[in-house]
Amino acid sequence: MANFSAPMTGDRTFQLNGRPARYTVLYFYPKDNTPGCTTEAMNFRDRYDEFKALNTDVYGISRDSLRSHENFKTKLGLPFELISDPDEAVCTQFDVMKMKNMYGKKVRGVERSTFVIDADGKLVKEWRGVKVNDHVQEVLEFLQSQP
Repeated sequence: MANFSAPMTGDRTFQLNGRPARYTVLYFYPKDNTPGCTTEAMNFRDRYDEFKALNTDVYGISRDSLRSHENFKTKLGLPFELISDPDEAVCTQFDVMKMKNMYGKKVRGVERSTFVIDADGKLVKEWRGVKVNDHVQEVLEFLQSQP
């Protein structure tokens, strides 16, 4: 997996190759403060201790600004950082930019997707076109199945 770095909340920079030797969950979502994205963030928040117990870090990524991310993180009390990708560099690397139908119009946007990267930086699992309900449970079950 190619290294990348991107700004994130907490006035920090995420670096794929600079992270601790542990699992990393990167979940891509369309937009802060929208119903599905809020539910997904809260689901990751509510199960965060289970991810930590599995030696796993969680990061949300969207095209929103850092300011929007900081407000979203504070509003929901998220214990993990959000990565800002306004130029779509990370979204493009993970191939999550798709044409979608929005109220009958074709729009280009982020396809809700989740990726698990192991301690060696290898992509070990991906979900695309994610439906929010039960998704966090699926991710946890996958991580629990890892040696």
